Amino acid sequence: MAREERSRRVARLDQPREVRRRVVVAPSYDPDAFGRLSERIARFLGTGRFLVYMTGFVLAWVLWNALAPVEMRFDDYPFIFLTLMLSLQASYAAPLILLAQNRQDDRDRVQYEQDRARSERTIADTEYLTRELASLRISVGDVATRDFLRSELRDLLDEMREQLRDELGSDLKSDLSRDLSRDLSKDLRSGIRKDLRKTLRRDDEERPPG
Repeated sequence: MAREERSRRVARLDQPREVRRRVVVAPSYDPDAFGRLSERIARFLGTGRFLVYMTGFVLAWVLWNALAPVEMRFDDYPFIFLTLMLSLQASYAAPLILLAQNRQDDRDRVQYEQDRARSERTIADTEYLTRELASLRISVGDVATRDFLRSELRDLLDEMREQLRDELGSDLKSDLSRDLSRDLSKDLRSGIRKDLRKTLRRDDEERPPG
């Protein structure tokens, strides 16, 4: 019998497993909606309005059960039913407050991660801008400034003026010397011609007629 049962189990290994249906249906609820409700309740429990309402309710309960006629009282001293209600309220209020606190911690953690990512991006952008500014300053330091360019252009202009002045001066001197030599040669030639004419006339006058 044991061998047959074992062989059946081994034979079932190659077959798909049967899905067993649950007899007890688990309650389904929206965790987000329940969390929002718990936050509202916890937020209301931490207000002064709740304290005023709770104080008025307890005073009315105690005064009614202490001063009302005996046949109209429903919770005599030591107010056991009131104590049970307050303990039941505390037993539900504590988990609701803890649940709201956990949701707030989750939100704070997400906000912290977002702030951290944003600060990291800001630091990265700041470092990038710092590097760009440093490279820009270095490149600007290497580039000639406006005053430097003006001074260099002024010096170059002065050199060009001096060179032009020298060239013009030499050209004028050569032209003047050429003109003077021409004038002198002309004067000398005209003077020589006059002297030759005078001498020829004088010789003709002194020669006897013949």
